[in-house]
This record gives sequence, structure tokens and C-alpha cells, in this order.
Amino acid sequence: MNLTPFALNSYIFFKLPSCYFTGVRVKTIETSHCVTSVKHRWINQNPFNSMFWAIQGMAAELATGALVMTSIAQSGAKISMLVTTNNARFDKKAKGRISFTCLDGLLVKEAIAAAIETNEGQVCWMKAIGTDSKGNVVSEFNFQWSLKVKF
Repeated sequence: MNLTPFALNSYIFFKLPSCYFTGVRVKTIETSHCVTSVKHRWINQNPFNSMFWAIQGMAAELATGALVMTSIAQSGAKISMLVTTNNARFDKKAKGRISFTCLDGLLVKEAIAAAIETNEGQVCWMKAIGTDSKGNVVSEFNFQWSLKVKF
């Protein structure tokens, strides 16, 4: 089962309305990578005329989490997923449209396979890099996902 951007954006609308109404959307999702996008607007700005860091965090987490959700769905197993640790770095003001790209789809697929094989929890670090329309890196987020088979 492959999750499409439309299906994920519909899920966001119903399950994560604050994410949806601030403009975060899934643009592309494949087995190996995911791209999310959000545009700097009035509703997601900070007092310094750029995008609030938490909005960037939502878009970055979605880029990693959508890959986790897709890999879980493809595995056919019941697996719980939870962010246990995260960190971020901010390089410049986020203005205009910011795209977050995660290229760790195969990494999470391996972690899920290991969780199924061993029946032990696994952790997987995933990175999402935020770039502006000119290709400049504005922020980088790292999320540690905990993956456990449900019994």
C-alpha cells in the first residue's frame, strides 16, 4: 500500500488541523524520499517577519513521519511509531515557500524490518532539510523515531 500526497494531506486535515491550517502539505512521497512544503504567511509568522520555528518543525516532522507511515503500511505489520528525540539548526530566516526533504525512506524500511524480525524496539534517526525557493538551506531537523511491533 502506497500513501499518496492527497491521502496524507486529507489525513492532516482531519487529524492534524493546526498543521493543515498553517499551510503544511505533502508534495511528493516515494519509498525513498518525501517532500513537504509550507509558505510563509500571516498565520505562521513570528515577530521577526519570518516563519515561526514550530511551523518549520511540523513540516520537517511530517517529511520524516510520512515515510515511517508508508513503510509501516507496506510492511503489513502493526507497529507503533513515536518521536523520542529531536534537534534542529537554523541557518537563515525562512521566507517565501520552504520545502523540507527527507531522503531516509530506505533507512526506516530497514529499521521496521529489524523490528519485525527481532520483536524488539528499534530507533531510527531521520533528517529533513528545509530549503527556500533559491535552494538555500534555511533549517535542518533531525528526529529519532522509536518503532515497536504491537502485540
